[in-house]
Amino acid sequence: MAITHTQPRFSSKLTSQCQNCSLSALCLPIALADEDINRLDQIIERKKPLKKGEFLFRQGDSFDSLYAVRSGTLKTYNITSLGEEQITGFYCPSELLGLSGIDSSTYPVSAKALETTTVCEIPFSHLEELSTQIPSLKHQIFKIMSRKISDDQQMMVLLGKKNADEKVASFLLNLSNRFKRRGYSASSFRLSMSRGEIGNYLGLAVETVSRVITRFQKNELIHVDGKEIEIVNFEEMQKLVGVANDCDKIAHF
Repeated sequence: MAITHTQPRFSSKLTSQCQNCSLSALCLPIALADEDINRLDQIIERKKPLKKGEFLFRQGDSFDSLYAVRSGTLKTYNITSLGEEQITGFYCPSELLGLSGIDSSTYPVSAKALETTTVCEIPFSHLEELSTQIPSLKHQIFKIMSRKISDDQQMMVLLGKKNADEKVASFLLNLSNRFKRRGYSASSFRLSMSRGEIGNYLGLAVETVSRVITRFQKNELIHVDGKEIEIVNFEEMQKLVGVANDCDKIAHF
């Protein structure tokens, strides 16, 4: 099975600008004029790559920045009162994380790289100040925050009302849609997260996730080769979910 997408390359000189970034149309600069993009670019720091397993921030750390993913994938999770890990989201290129730290001034979750990952750091105090000077930037921040609230609501519906097959199908279709929006293949992609992590996020046992994926492959809905997934029958997958565009509604799966 040929996987047709590739990850964006990271500049070792850390000099890539928002204006020239291939993800700018999906990130904060979407509605900004060139001059305003340049002003935003001046406050952004391009961080060195995170290796798999390294933390971007930890639960309880002081909140000071938002982060835009440039390449790779991160998971966010918190530790419950029983000491167990509960995954709260997965973040792909162009997506913004850290918003949940604004309220309490601390990050309520940890963010860990699932593979080699690069991010842009946006100091929140500078962003807040700049947004008062650039109305379109403030509007874009509000849109991102509103979308996150909507995503969380859709996630509650997914976890509360769907069976195991519907949850896994929604998860895979959502990934497909997100890769497509970034110019990658919608049908063939790599799962950077483990089946245990998928199960943790969807509220399913790892054995259940494995059985569902095996059943999907047996029914020729998908083809699986290790972590590589190919969606073979989109129509049947969408029928299984129940709404053809359901995969579009959960932006952070």
